[in-house]
Amino acid sequence: MGRGRRWTDGEGGVLRASADGVPVPLEIAASYRARTRGLLGRDGIAGALLLTPAGSVHTFGMRFAIDVAYLDRDLRVIALTTMAPGRLGLPRLRSRHVLEAEAGAMAGWGIRAGVRVSMAGPSHPALGGGPARR
Repeated sequence: MGRGRRWTDGEGGVLRASADGVPVPLEIAASYRARTRGLLGRDGIAGALLLTPAGSVHTFGMRFAIDVAYLDRDLRVIALTTMAPGRLGLPRLRSRHVLEAEAGAMAGWGIRAGVRVSMAGPSHPALGGGPARR
């Protein structure tokens, strides 16, 4: 499922919280440099950013509040929080990936603790091992 995957920086296709969920544009930050930059210097994001590997995040230097979903190896949401700018997030021990979006966006997409997200894109037909489950 989430194991053994090779992630690359850039456009990652779409993210879905359920098989019939709204497709959300996805960016991937897999290199150290891309993860370090994250959403810094931006005024917003149309979609979501996946940081991988990652177990915690901060919002120092951010211009807007974000939703943060901590994902395990199988892309299941283990914790979800909203962070204002200038905060340090708690590390999540089982987290292997972190998904970031503008504050309030994830609720509209159906992302909540326990949900397994799926990703698909032109170069990755079914990231996450198939349809997401609730």
